[in-house]
Amino acid sequence: MTNLKVPAPAPADLEGDLASLRGDCARMAPHWTAPEKSVARPVPLSLIHGVTVPAASARLLEAMPEYGN
Repeated sequence: MTNLKVPAPAPADLEGDLASLRGDCARMAPHWTAPEKSVARPVPLSLIHGVTVPAASARLLEAMPEYGN
């Protein structure tokens, strides 16, 4: 006797399909609001500490026109 059952290549979706997932997302969208846009301000150099850059990386960035000027 031959077993014709083939296991699924991926786990079966037990709760629904893509359409139900999209519907769930559409219903949740009003509950998730985007934060107000804020203007990014430069950080004072006195607050930047503990950052180390390898010399090879610094030379690479220095050689790039948009960073080295």
